[in-house]
Amino acid sequence: MPMARRSPNDTSPAISLQPLAHDELPLDTIALAKFLVGKMLVRHGTDGPMTGRIVETEAYPPGDDACHARSGRTQRNASLFLPRGHAYVYRAYGSAMMLNISSEEEGTGAGVLVRAAEPLGGIAAMRMRRGVEDVRRLARGPGCLAQAFEIGFDLDGKLYAPESGIWLADDGFSRTEIASSKRIGITRNADQPWRYFVRSSPWVSGPAWLNRAPS
Repeated sequence: MPMARRSPNDTSPAISLQPLAHDELPLDTIALAKFLVGKMLVRHGTDGPMTGRIVETEAYPPGDDACHARSGRTQRNASLFLPRGHAYVYRAYGSAMMLNISSEEEGTGAGVLVRAAEPLGGIAAMRMRRGVEDVRRLARGPGCLAQAFEIGFDLDGKLYAPESGIWLADDGFSRTEIASSKRIGITRNADQPWRYFVRSSPWVSGPAWLNRAPS
């Protein structure tokens, strides 16, 4: 089944969508990473509402050597230890922001990286922020997604809820089959198949050969 389509200038989904309740989020990192594929990411930023369908995630479960929580709780990674459904925002490569979701019980450090989304609303604002016209490039990759959706440190530690300016929603979309692969851009524990994505989506990041690989 193909991904749903809306007008590139349509911002109405950000207004009509109902947020996911906290208890709808699976209390398990792998399960949450799969669950989020096909769900809606909604952001109310300085330029108005923006929406996108999440098409790619990566899981960083408890005990994972690639997870920022591997050495224990610090001031930087404290949001990973919050109950599931909180934002963990950090800067990678000195410039790119990354958007994550805490995924376990209070005190257990783990999270899901939101890697890519299909933009559906607020695209004019995303284009201005990203400086590109091609809609396929607006939120394709975690750094691009964070820039398009105006993700900053002000969101770190906040619960995904409308009052925080960023939230998750389910619009009833019937998901396509979810594929999996090894994770991208890491060196620790790199071969674990904890990256989840819609194989047919042009908004998914990563090399084509990896996205065609058997799940």
